[in-house]
Amino acid sequence: MRETLVIATGNKGKLREYQQLLSELPLNIVSLEDVGISLEVEETGNTFSDNAWLKALTYSNLTGMLTLSDDSGLEVDALHAQPGVHSARYGGEYLTSDEERVSLLLKNLESVRWTERTARFKCVIAIAGSKNHQINPTEYPNQESKSGRIASVVGSISGMIQYEPRGEDGFGYDPVFFLPSIKQTMAEMTLEYKNLISHRSDATRKVIQVLRTLAGH
Repeated sequence: MRETLVIATGNKGKLREYQQLLSELPLNIVSLEDVGISLEVEETGNTFSDNAWLKALTYSNLTGMLTLSDDSGLEVDALHAQPGVHSARYGGEYLTSDEERVSLLLKNLESVRWTERTARFKCVIAIAGSKNHQINPTEYPNQESKSGRIASVVGSISGMIQYEPRGEDGFGYDPVFFLPSIKQTMAEMTLEYKNLISHRSDATRKVIQVLRTLAGH
């Protein structure tokens, strides 16, 4: 019987990315909705790692299942690494859509020249589970096993902030995150290509070996 892995997100775009990225693993990958969880965990941490662990541990305790959660966001150098952990809430409660948050970002960068519009997407993935999910401490000596914490990894990708949105795919800040090496924004590339190079795929590649170990492969 396959181990079940809960992807702890309500973001359907992010869920689709994980389902593709983890499709070759011997795991039954389900969403919070699939297991009947509607609780939304407030991201009160000061770092991506804080928030990833907060969500992974909370949902693992609620479901009793192996749980993967991430916190990710955009860090813009000219804005002192903002929006950072506030990427999904940039501009406060009055901004309710990705488009509004992107517009605010571009407004805040109006006077910033191209060479200074450097930025990065960062992703921290945390995996939590019960004592039945503990990994071999000799294989992963730097990972925590207390209180349901199993492993965490970090992924990132660097780029530039476009002057205006481009592309119809992706979500969040993808339409303005430009990669000079391929001359496209994240919203202009296919999901398949994005999943080869993104911050989330970078982190996922690092966490796959841990998941293989947990699944007994």
